[in-house]
Amino acid sequence: MKASRLNPELRRIFRFVPNPPVTTSAGRSVINGLLKRVKTPSQFDGVSFNVVMLANGQPARIFSPPGSSPPDRGKRAALLNIHGGGMVIGKASQDDVHMADVARDLGIVVVSIEYRLAPQSPFPAALDDCFFAWNALLESAVDVGVDPARIAIGGQSAGGGLAAALVQRIHDQGGVQPVAQWLFCPMLDDRTAGRRELDAVRHRLWNNKSNRAGWKAYLGQEPGAADLPPYAAAARRTDLTGLPAAWIGMGDIELFYGEGRTYAAALRDAGVDCTLDIVPGAPHAFETIAATTRLATDYKARARAWLRNRLGV
Repeated sequence: MKASRLNPELRRIFRFVPNPPVTTSAGRSVINGLLKRVKTPSQFDGVSFNVVMLANGQPARIFSPPGSSPPDRGKRAALLNIHGGGMVIGKASQDDVHMADVARDLGIVVVSIEYRLAPQSPFPAALDDCFFAWNALLESAVDVGVDPARIAIGGQSAGGGLAAALVQRIHDQGGVQPVAQWLFCPMLDDRTAGRRELDAVRHRLWNNKSNRAGWKAYLGQEPGAADLPPYAAAARRTDLTGLPAAWIGMGDIELFYGEGRTYAAALRDAGVDCTLDIVPGAPHAFETIAATTRLATDYKARARAWLRNRLGV
């Protein structure tokens, strides 16, 4: 991918952005070790912040706007957020600044969760953790000031793929349903990783070799097999009817552009309200890497406006 295809606002930042070294266990260990050492703020302007431990030992980071305690308890909308990292790296704390902004700007409670990473914990471990967190949020909704009928599920990259799969699993379980799915450059389809011709394309930040390593670690087998278990890859599902409204955002020069567009079309064909926000010349996760550019801030503002409308805030 030539640098000339990058949006002019992003060229200086992304010209030399490397892919993370996730194709080896040593590389993954280094990245995850560094992430553990990164100090994150313990306070955020305009929101209260605390970390709670769920019953399964899984930490959850909770961002609450002012007024989410009595007498307003139980009246706030909420977002369950799932971090990215190709299924093999990442921590919930990497989304702290973004999630604090969302909680403050929309006046909602945000619960940002950890999950077990592959290959040490392959599918369905990560999805099981997300599902456990969803049920824990429902059970404690009133205590954390949340209206269980107004909860969205979202995430970025691998977190977006997990969010989409989680929505499917919750739909099949029945009961209380999320009102929206909020998917930033989601990692939806393992079959992309099986397309070897994409290996030669220089997709910035996340290329197809990294993608194959992530999917192989998560699935415990080479990606692109004829069949997968339900929920292993959200794009494999053939019946999408009845799922909640979706927002899918991504750049048009990133690896997941094709699978994102295809999934959005499939949702629409199934009668699901789906907004697709495509940013010209933007690579993977540009809204994080180039968070303060006007391109990224405008994109995030559109995403939040959509979520605000869906949550009724």
